[in-house]
Amino acid sequence: MNIHEHQAKQILKKYGAVVPEGVFAFTVEELLEKAKSLKTEKYVLKAQIHAGGRGKAGGVKILNTIEELSSAAKELLGKNLITHQTGPKGREVKRLYVEVSSNISKEFYLSCLVDRASSKIAFISSDQGGMDIEEVARKTPNKIITTKVDFENEISDANCEKIIKIFNLNNQNKNDAIKLIKSIYKMFISTDASMVEINPLILTKENKVVCLDAKINFDDNGLFKHNEISNLRDLNEEDPTEIEASKHDLAYIKLDGSIGCMVNGAGLAMATMDIIKLHGEEPANFLDVGGGASKEKVSAAFKIILSDKNVKGILINIFGGIMKCDVLAQGVVDAAKETKIHVPLVVRLAGTNFEQGKKILNNSGLKIISASDLSDAAKKIVEEIR
Repeated sequence: MNIHEHQAKQILKKYGAVVPEGVFAFTVEELLEKAKSLKTEKYVLKAQIHAGGRGKAGGVKILNTIEELSSAAKELLGKNLITHQTGPKGREVKRLYVEVSSNISKEFYLSCLVDRASSKIAFISSDQGGMDIEEVARKTPNKIITTKVDFENEISDANCEKIIKIFNLNNQNKNDAIKLIKSIYKMFISTDASMVEINPLILTKENKVVCLDAKINFDDNGLFKHNEISNLRDLNEEDPTEIEASKHDLAYIKLDGSIGCMVNGAGLAMATMDIIKLHGEEPANFLDVGGGASKEKVSAAFKIILSDKNVKGILINIFGGIMKCDVLAQGVVDAAKETKIHVPLVVRLAGTNFEQGKKILNNSGLKIISASDLSDAAKKIVEEIR
């Protein structure tokens, strides 16, 4: 789960990190009233959306007066902001954040995430802050260091010093940076976070180590332990079909193609999308119904796929193990009848009860195209939509 910058900063502050003072609001009037409490020479106004690249897209503005803040806030609120992470459709700005300005001396990059390959926490640090870290990695990889640490109650001073070595700080600033690393580590472990990114982390002219921007992602599987974090979820930042899918415990991600996919198992789903591309078309979604999906769950998945107006055809690929093919077949038939399916449907069944499943499909009275294997299924659905 993603959260907004202003929310991430409050969590970091709770665990001891230094962040600029700021306020957020849903209306311009509310923002201006709250901004009066900020003691600053200049105001930094930031659009709050779940996407990076806001600065380049005009979503971050530095303003001299409350009047300038008012004018900029009116312009920004409700604006459709397009960045390299939003896609061409962009994202509407529905909340604003304003904070005090900072006197920047140096900018750094700092992040940590779960490294599944090593089963450790990987800290990534660089003295090239305020830039896309991917660009830094491509052009000057020597400017980035990665430090992997074991999952423990606390992070050692030795590991902290390895992480911040590239910052080249003096002793006082080094102590402050070590405190910051420890606070981030504690927050990361305590909240079941999956990623924290501070870009930039700055050293101010007043010799303070400050998190000037912040992004935090959380492991969805751990949210049941953290109601205070679950309550930060902003449904306005999520695709409506993905929200509906989550209600039925379906792993669904909307894509830009024209062939809807329903598959059981993430690996098989990826293979299905690959073979669709191999045959010259694009998948409209990733959808894993899981190994033990019920008839109701399958029916819900089918309806979600059909709700996408870009879908010109559907490919269902099921290998029955825990998931029985006859259960899937009945769910498909029920959903197809309810939604009055209007696009070609190709089904490939294999595994447990696949003969019974094929019988249910054949006797349904619906126009369903059977496929013998995955390649045959992809070929048939591509031919049907062309």
